[in-house]
Amino acid sequence: MITRNFLKEQKKTSSHWLRTAIGLGLCSSLLLILQAWFLANVINSVIFEQAKLYHIQGWLWLMLIIFIVRAFLTWASNHAAFQAAAKIKLHLRDRIHRHIQAVGPVHSGREHSGANVNILVDGIEALENYYALYLPAISFVVLIPPAILIIIFPIDWISGLVLLITAPIIPFFMIMIGRGAEKLNKKQWRKLSRMSSHFLDTIQGLTTLKIFNASRREAEMIAKVSDEYREHTMSVLRVAFLSSLLLEFFSSIGIALVAVLIGFRLLHGDMTFLAGFFVLILAPDFYLPLRNMGTHYHARMDGIGAAEQMVKILAIPVSGDRGQGTGDRIVSASHSVYLSSGTGMAITFKNITFSYEKDRPALSGFNLNIQAGERVALIGESGAGKSTVVNLLLGFVQSKEGKIFINNHDLSTIPLVRWREQIAWLPQRPYLFHGTIADNIRMGKHGATEEEIKDAARLANCDEFIEKMADGYLSHTGEGGLGLSGGQIQRIALARAFLKDAPLLILDEAAANLGRHSEELIEKSIDLLAKDRTVIIIAHRLHTIERAEQIVVMEQGRIIAAGSHRQLAEGSNVYRQMTSSYKETIVIS
Repeated sequence: MITRNFLKEQKKTSSHWLRTAIGLGLCSSLLLILQAWFLANVINSVIFEQAKLYHIQGWLWLMLIIFIVRAFLTWASNHAAFQAAAKIKLHLRDRIHRHIQAVGPVHSGREHSGANVNILVDGIEALENYYALYLPAISFVVLIPPAILIIIFPIDWISGLVLLITAPIIPFFMIMIGRGAEKLNKKQWRKLSRMSSHFLDTIQGLTTLKIFNASRREAEMIAKVSDEYREHTMSVLRVAFLSSLLLEFFSSIGIALVAVLIGFRLLHGDMTFLAGFFVLILAPDFYLPLRNMGTHYHARMDGIGAAEQMVKILAIPVSGDRGQGTGDRIVSASHSVYLSSGTGMAITFKNITFSYEKDRPALSGFNLNIQAGERVALIGESGAGKSTVVNLLLGFVQSKEGKIFINNHDLSTIPLVRWREQIAWLPQRPYLFHGTIADNIRMGKHGATEEEIKDAARLANCDEFIEKMADGYLSHTGEGGLGLSGGQIQRIALARAFLKDAPLLILDEAAANLGRHSEELIEKSIDLLAKDRTVIIIAHRLHTIERAEQIVVMEQGRIIAAGSHRQLAEGSNVYRQMTSSYKETIVIS
């Protein structure tokens, strides 16, 4: 029911085009009735009245005009239907894409990228035939057969009665078969999504598969999954062909009954040839909309199967854009937020409780005060809640219990877009998009000048290697930073942060897993960037922790110790064990 309501809701996007398509198709069908009447008169005149060509020439010209007009109306109807489908596809693709963006990386990351791509491409394309073919066919079934019956009943009520009785048999059997086919089709879409996800995962992990000599085994697995999908597709097609066979069979039976009954009455002189021939011509056209609906019924199944996956994506909750805050407390200056009391940004977590899954809290009664301009290191085992703290600040998730205050101002009242303007985020593995290096740096500040980009690159210590490249800042990089080293990618991402000039800097041990030279350059740039800013670091290395002014030790979503390195070394057994075990290596995962 939810899926059908979703499909019905999309019709509003292009209701004008759909109504136009249906109206033009109906006009074409009404002209078909007139054309059949002209044809019956021509045949009757030639056979029984020995009419010459000049006697029927007017009828022939009228038939030719109707034929041309009907051809135009049919083309216009199909064009309008496909325009409606194109508009719906464009709207849906935009809506789903925006929803995935609004959901953010935390929730959307739980879904396979391959499945999402499959829905955005093949799934939405599958809706084209649903709106362009199936919906007009349904409307024609409702409008055209009754119109033909209205014409036939005054002329031959027996044939009209035969048509009226046999017509419901076709949709009845179509629905009976269609129910099973619909279940098979939904299952097929789920298989397609899983196959797409599996294939994308394989491509992304190709390097690992090659290293461990597992590529051949994985290729065999893909072949097996593909073969299963092929077999399931064939089972859906078998049901679809069975449906078409039954539609043609019952249509033929209905036409044959009409023909036999007309033939007997013509033989006994109970009916004129003109009336009988006219009814016989209309009989196939009476069943044509029903047969077309059956032919396009697989488009309905494809549409419902694809829509079911779209509904699941759109059902993922979105934190939403927060309401407007009182702007007088936060003042923008050179893309930074500063209070009159000092620099940086004071942050307070008050009784925050958050869960990604029910009964599994990621944070529980979390309280933390961060002073403006302070450098804070979050440490703890994997799953301790460090990333959740960062996700809450970045606005990827929102807690239902507790509050976060920014400079004594409730974060939930600050518009999300405006709040993110105040944050610079540098993860361990930053992402570079396909394009020029200048464009990738410019992401930190829309419309940044060439001089601003170069200044940011100089501060991030990446100007030297950029200027050595053939096209300098206009050099292109592949998706994900293809063609650049890890250290170079990290420094370009750091240049974005310098260009953004935000008062809050969030780092996920940006210098980890790099060579010593790159690490030194990045740490030097980070020290420069951190000046007069509030810095929150998810720390993994001992020397990073020691340089923090406040160290927060987390365990199972709670703070078990907080203070400077010296304070914790003297007063926390957990911290001492942690630092003594890992010395200048990775402290925690």
